Amino acid sequence: MNRSRLCIAACVTVLLGCLSGCTSSVTSNTARTAKEQLLLSDAVERSLRKVDFRPLGGQQVFVEEKYLECVDKPFVLGSVRHQIMRHGGRIVDAADTADVVMELRSGGVGTDTAESFLGTPEIALPGMLTVPEIRLTERKTQYGYAKIGMVLYDAKTREVLGDGGLALAQSDDSNWYAFGVGPIQRGSLKHSVSAANSGGPVRNEAFSHAVAFRTPSPRDVPPADDVQFASSGKEVTEE
Repeated sequence: MNRSRLCIAACVTVLLGCLSGCTSSVTSNTARTAKEQLLLSDAVERSLRKVDFRPLGGQQVFVEEKYLECVDKPFVLGSVRHQIMRHGGRIVDAADTADVVMELRSGGVGTDTAESFLGTPEIALPGMLTVPEIRLTERKTQYGYAKIGMVLYDAKTREVLGDGGLALAQSDDSNWYAFGVGPIQRGSLKHSVSAANSGGPVRNEAFSHAVAFRTPSPRDVPPADDVQFASSGKEVTEE
């Protein structure tokens, strides 16, 4: 009886040993990483938060894009158009049907990286011996930058409306490694992703007036020289 059991167990073992299987999955990545794209879009959004779009409320606005050349140009244009519509402006397809024209230009939309570590570098010793590099702590940071220039003028008179200006912002993603443990993520990208995953809407009502516009003056009234007005008629001052 015991021999029979041993024989059965041996046969099962041999059979299981002969059977083998494996699984594999195929993954692919986009040419541009998602992190790079998110850093750029985050920097663009941060730069547009520095623009007061309220003077465009109730205006027919033509967005002139011929001077805008940058990475992710469609996203930059779409974000500007969104902000105009969000603040009561109406987008038109031609300058001759507009009240005001907004010209856009890029001062730089891109990413950069920086690395630093605490440890010892690779050391070459006599006799073809090499002491490998040792990193106790390490930080890898990728930055996103967006510098967007804007100027607003009356579509009929070509009068410049407000000072316009340049809106500059930076986003970052820092990853720390210590004694083989990591990454520990820090930076604005982590904050933006965490806020997006919180489930609630994120509202940014407060704008700093780094880029200043004003509404066009009535045709029969001389334009003001130095005063900037919001769509409500109230004076807007720079912070």
